[in-house]
Amino acid sequence: MVQRERISLLEFNQRFPSQKECIEHLFNLRWPNGFICQRWNSQKYGFHSGRFLYQCKDCRYQASLTAGSVMHKTRTPLMVWFWTIFMVACDKRGHSALSISKELKISYWIAWTLLQKIRRAMAEQDRRYKLKGIVELDDAYWGDKDKGKKRGRGTTKSKVLVAVSTDTKKEHAGFVKMEVVKKLNQDTVSKFVKENIEPGSKIQTDDLNIYNALADLGVEHEQYPLVSGEKPLPWVHIIISNAKTFLLRNIPSFRSKTPTGIFR
Repeated sequence: MVQRERISLLEFNQRFPSQKECIEHLFNLRWPNGFICQRWNSQKYGFHSGRFLYQCKDCRYQASLTAGSVMHKTRTPLMVWFWTIFMVACDKRGHSALSISKELKISYWIAWTLLQKIRRAMAEQDRRYKLKGIVELDDAYWGDKDKGKKRGRGTTKSKVLVAVSTDTKKEHAGFVKMEVVKKLNQDTVSKFVKENIEPGSKIQTDDLNIYNALADLGVEHEQYPLVSGEKPLPWVHIIISNAKTFLLRNIPSFRSKTPTGIFR
């Protein structure tokens, strides 16, 4: 499993103390061997800082530093982008546009726009990636309490499938997949697994019968009794708890209604 580098707020500030370091970081990601003109193969260039453009001195071909990223054609300082991405990535409770606006001293509209672009990029990356290795899978329910209605799996709350990849010792969690579904049955579970989990993975679930068909999908399947007294799926339950905390903090209408497809 690939482990992401974790850095503290102080380390992040030391690494990116100004716009200059942000530009250098993006430059090294795009041109790790130095700038090379795509047309003339020249390494002589000039830099237009206002537009983040590198221009070949031989043929005047221009290449954008931010092309292909959520920051392309931005007028917002790269430092603001870097800090917004860092804050979104590091806080499990999530950040609202209002909190970003206050903490970075930018307008609410700019904060909202940055968050929308970052979340779309995260969602696109999520769609392309599939979980693999050991994967915990469980179902959850979002919404206000059912008054006088069924509880548990008979509830009318929004139904969500949640999967998280872990290491063999259960010491670290990896990537997470969530999807709001209309029904919890073998068909929706099978569809979710096919779209989000690599064949050959080991999927761990409780012993609900909606998971019985997983072994037919080219994965190894381990089931644990619901009343075993053990906690064989610790990470998926942590993820569910954190997701509910995030929704309560960032979506005012969450307590009365969960938006269908919010995790998709």
